[in-house]
Amino acid sequence: MSYKLAPSMMCCDLLNVREQIKMFEQHRIDALHIDIMDGSFVPNIALGACFVEQLKKETRLPLDLHFMIDTPERYINTYPIGEGDYASIHFESTNHVQRALQMVKDKGAKTLIAINPATPIYAASEVLDDIDGVLLMSVNPGYAGQKMIPRSIEKIKAMRKFLDENGRSDAEIEVDGNVSIENAIKMRAAGANIFVLGTAIQTKKELFTREDIERFRLSVQ
Repeated sequence: MSYKLAPSMMCCDLLNVREQIKMFEQHRIDALHIDIMDGSFVPNIALGACFVEQLKKETRLPLDLHFMIDTPERYINTYPIGEGDYASIHFESTNHVQRALQMVKDKGAKTLIAINPATPIYAASEVLDDIDGVLLMSVNPGYAGQKMIPRSIEKIKAMRKFLDENGRSDAEIEVDGNVSIENAIKMRAAGANIFVLGTAIQTKKELFTREDIERFRLSVQ
């Protein structure tokens, strides 16, 4: 399965985001990862609907929206999700996971079920027919700059095996949290193919450089 790169917009200098987007477009970035946080499901607040609307006007790059909020079904329709985009719904965030996933599907976007580090992989079992992939958190969500939880690599392997054995070899695995080059090589070998890029690959604070992107790309080919 081909790899995809999704830089986290939360790790950019938001006052100079246009320059970052131009570089991403020139260097074949696959999607812009957007962390949506409410201060309740995770202990941080970030990147609301107005910001996402502006991004949508600025670029044709697909958006990769990561809903880290309670009851996401209440807010999905406030975001400009469309054809070619991705949206991840946390299994732990709502009692109505399928409803939230269907709302994303109705907008034409690809659906992923997101799973926290301590959530078992079989949480995905009841939504296998409703998703295009799984987002595995390799840190506890909420803040950039954390260290990867060591068991994450084994969890990626287990999820890849679980999906393959249940007729979903087509389902993608996205990884988010301390996706350094060293960790990404292991994640790729374990079965992940979408990588959320953040502070772990940045050589300059709040900035992705061409060199950062190309160095990472070479590591996961």
